[in-house]
Amino acid sequence: MKTLMLAAAICLASSAAFADGATCKSTSADKKLAGAAATSFMKKCETDAQKTCDATAAEKKLFGAAKTSFTKKCVSDAVGS
Repeated sequence: MKTLMLAAAICLASSAAFADGATCKSTSADKKLAGAAATSFMKKCETDAQKTCDATAAEKKLFGAAKTSFTKKCVSDAVGS
């Protein structure tokens, strides 16, 4: 049950991270996540960033190298790498 509550909190936090414009790393640090919780949060946050960036690239009608370059930078900015 405790794990389920932690997972739900992480999901909500990752959605909030994109709304605030904060990076995944800064949000993780602010929440003082460590170990498995930090790993899970970062993985979910990066996955969400990838989906968001792919959708943005599609809206901008980017294809090929332009899409790849845009998506790579977008995800990197969102994650905070």
